[in-house]
Amino acid sequence: MTTTPRFLLLQARNADDPVRESERQDFLWATGLPAEAIVPYDMLQGPPSPALWQSYDGLFVGGSGEYNVSDGSCPYLTPTLDFLNDVVVAAKPMFATCFGFQLLSVALGGQVTRDLERAEIGTFRVYLTPEGRSDDLFRRLPPSFPAQLGHKELTTRFPQGAVLLAYSDLAPYQALRIPDAPIWATQFHPELSRESNLGRLMRYREVYVHTLGEEGFRRLVDNFHDSPEANLLLRWFLELVFDYRSA
Repeated sequence: MTTTPRFLLLQARNADDPVRESERQDFLWATGLPAEAIVPYDMLQGPPSPALWQSYDGLFVGGSGEYNVSDGSCPYLTPTLDFLNDVVVAAKPMFATCFGFQLLSVALGGQVTRDLERAEIGTFRVYLTPEGRSDDLFRRLPPSFPAQLGHKELTTRFPQGAVLLAYSDLAPYQALRIPDAPIWATQFHPELSRESNLGRLMRYREVYVHTLGEEGFRRLVDNFHDSPEANLLLRWFLELVFDYRSA
């Protein structure tokens, strides 16, 4: 019987952010891991010590709540980028999503920019690159697939040394792989279903209605759909890297 891997989930979310716990639940749902296998860690207190992160089998990097990469508003940003470089050098198994994708991009020399014209909120089609179609993990996906997104910042300069696996119509960089290491990152959210992604939107309904109006908000809600293929990625990651299959 394969041992259940244990993960440290890194989050940059305030203590009163309701998404803090629901994000952990989303990762549990998408991986099929038992509750005790994913332990949250607050990045707002600085990056985890080497002794801590090395004691886990792997790392997940989740969302950011109120914090951004482009404006440096995330506390301990430089030490966090240094930590991610250490993870890459150590080839520690890691899957980073959204904010985690942006952090890893910058840590490796890329650039992240705030661009409201290319914000993706809802469900969007993502396309594999030729490298994505041959990647150990991403080749299990179809050439194009719907994925859950929710970002106003995006990577605008791809980091040297990483492999581009996917893109969308609005964001040229949607997924990357560290060569010869069990490390992947996505701008999209494989851990979110249509319902959980829509639930995040509804938490900020009044803000969006104020900006878009009721009709604009309804159109935004209509852009949320199922993403069955993308939602399998994290289970496939566990199968590939740890030979772990949930019940």
